[in-house]
Amino acid sequence: MVVQMHRMDAISNNLANVDLNGYKRDTAVNKAFPELLLRRMNDEGVYIFPFGSIDTTPIVGKLGTGAELNEVYTVFTQGALKETGNPFDLAFEGDGFLSIETSEGERYTRNGSFLLNNDGYMVTKNGDFVLGEKGPIALKKNNFVIDQDGVIYQNSTFAGDERRLVSLEENEWENLERVDRLKIVNFKRKRYLKKMGNSYWQSTTESGAARIVISSERPRIRQGFLEGSNVNPVIEMVQMIEAHRTYEANQKLIQSEDSLLGRLINDAVKV
Repeated sequence: MVVQMHRMDAISNNLANVDLNGYKRDTAVNKAFPELLLRRMNDEGVYIFPFGSIDTTPIVGKLGTGAELNEVYTVFTQGALKETGNPFDLAFEGDGFLSIETSEGERYTRNGSFLLNNDGYMVTKNGDFVLGEKGPIALKKNNFVIDQDGVIYQNSTFAGDERRLVSLEENEWENLERVDRLKIVNFKRKRYLKKMGNSYWQSTTESGAARIVISSERPRIRQGFLEGSNVNPVIEMVQMIEAHRTYEANQKLIQSEDSLLGRLINDAVKV
């Protein structure tokens, strides 16, 4: 029953985040306790020979002793891409994470929904800085483009005056200059990353330290797109029903065993 409770928790969390950009679903992995080998005890089954003896008692079968939660495993399959047309929206095609500077240290995300703060820096919805390989990324609205490798360019014609507003209609992108490149990282064993909430992951000793992905392994960046979660709500609902019915079956079994044990004790007391 405890196993089904953990499974239900994972499924419920997946359904709660089905619309969260870049969310990766969790699945509960269980393991069984050792099984017991059952033999018939009333049969004569000991065969003695000069060097010892063996038990030839007929084997009845095996008895399971239950199961427990082994781990909650995150499935990092690619989510579907959806076009938004917003230049501050970024999506991945492939493995990797964007680096985010938070008050608690560097964190990592697949949620590419960003915006521009009052100081002209690209930030998350929580106000945390999106990192390039040189540090926080300073931009001007309608004056930057990001290519598939994550390289950020701006039109130097409008970059000098911070108070100069730019519209898409007047920007002809004639003097492009490189600003920075998105700090995209990966891990040796990403299955051991720790979820921190707000679409963030934190590295652990088991996952290994973050390493910047080299050009040949970098995922393809799509500006103006967002990656949806990889949760299939239909499959999750079916699994939720299955877990609920398994829990109820175990509950009824325990109630039946408790009732039989009570009758046995009552009969023994009467005798």
